[in-house]
Amino acid sequence: MITLTPGTTTLAALARIYHDQSPARLDPACHAGIEEAAARIDAAASGDAAVYGVNTGFGKLASVKIAPEDTATLQRNLILSHCCGVGDPIPRRHARLMMALKLLSLGRGASGVRMELIALLEAMLARDVTPVIPVQGSVGASGDLAPLAHMAAVMMGEAEAVFEGETLPGAEALRRAGLEPVALGAKEGLALINGTQFSTAFALAGLFDGWRAMQAALVTSAMSTDAIMGSTAPLQPEIHALRGHAGQIEAAACMRALLDGSEIRESHREGDTRVQDPYCIRCQPQVTGAAMDLLRMAGRTLETEANAATDNPLVLVGADLIVSGGNFHAEPVGFAADMIALALAEIGAIAQRRIALIVDPTLSFDLPPFLTPDPGLNSGLMIAEVTTAALMSENKHLANPCVTDSTPTSANQEDHVSMAAHGAVRLGRMVANLDRILGVELLCAAQGLEFRAPLSTSAPLRQVLACLRESVPGLTEDRYMAPDLERAAELVRGAALGRAAEIRMPELAP
Repeated sequence: MITLTPGTTTLAALARIYHDQSPARLDPACHAGIEEAAARIDAAASGDAAVYGVNTGFGKLASVKIAPEDTATLQRNLILSHCCGVGDPIPRRHARLMMALKLLSLGRGASGVRMELIALLEAMLARDVTPVIPVQGSVGASGDLAPLAHMAAVMMGEAEAVFEGETLPGAEALRRAGLEPVALGAKEGLALINGTQFSTAFALAGLFDGWRAMQAALVTSAMSTDAIMGSTAPLQPEIHALRGHAGQIEAAACMRALLDGSEIRESHREGDTRVQDPYCIRCQPQVTGAAMDLLRMAGRTLETEANAATDNPLVLVGADLIVSGGNFHAEPVGFAADMIALALAEIGAIAQRRIALIVDPTLSFDLPPFLTPDPGLNSGLMIAEVTTAALMSENKHLANPCVTDSTPTSANQEDHVSMAAHGAVRLGRMVANLDRILGVELLCAAQGLEFRAPLSTSAPLRQVLACLRESVPGLTEDRYMAPDLERAAELVRGAALGRAAEIRMPELAP
């Protein structure tokens, strides 16, 4: 069980919820603030003054006053009318992270919801009731309205949820888990669906999975460097200290540790006619390190957003005000998602160039064409390289910014939107492409290292090579290749390469 402390929950805790699908609950210390804000909303709902979303309609209908006896109907109608998501259901781990993020936002004590809602969300996470949330429908402003409405509808006993592997009506899923639906009070429906938790959950998923891919890229790039008998001189620490970028310094240090003790490297320190390696070898710390810095920058934004109150209006208890604002606008998340996309695309782009280099006998320092011992009769890894070119190109297209693609909605009341949901959701596809690019690099680099026998690579890279060979044998003659590519990608996806190397890998929050 992970305890969420609003305002100070870390990326590491959120990563545990995502990777391990751990249950989560709010720190009990924030309960008093939640209850005080709820009391302010209750008083406003029975008062005469118009308070947006409490006793008025929503969006363009904010000028319509709602009678106190219709408050519950207003909130129920809001949720049901906003359940307009379409497309495939999102993955379970994303839905659970989204729910935990909603807990964090409500826990700031500015939303005005009752503890009953908090308790139900916590219990759904603990007992594994996962709302079925369609992936499409949010433009990332006025909150992730449609996806969050599908979550809120289950809490009301509507829509659908998955429980014990079965998709059920929301009320039945709650009943089987021993839970009761809630009847929403004043503003509670609005508090549940206003917010950036869908976009933020997907952006965090892209960040966490992208960081694992980046760690794998450091391993595969070191393997490629040794396989083509590249120079380690560009990894000299003084070079990177003179520039000063943290990611570049860490990337070079990691690669030095991976390559330390390689017989292959020692064999060509003297008499190598090549003065410099191509950029995809020589500039790996500069490129991958810059991507690391960008991912960490995005991580800081997303950590702040995860701890933020992002619904509307907000209860400012200290100022005794209920104020309508715009914290639901997901512009920070949209920018962060676009940054992550750029980093993913560039890690894959330079990796693809390493693959192209290693299969080309004119550039690979005497490795056989396409890394097959019998070229001509066999094509070896020729088309695996072509596949990575296709994936790299797709990621380049997907990396185009989403946050600049605003479009007005809701009768021009919501006339600038972030498109953060689009920006965040595409990251999953980009990471999957990157995993496969790096998986092919792993196959190519391993094949190249084995061709250097009897010379041996470093101890860490020998361990990575042994890890690969447990599931993918060396390529001696052409065979059905698709399973090999997928198994290699799975090693990347599962962070097996860093574990096999047994060296300290760079952390997202150092």
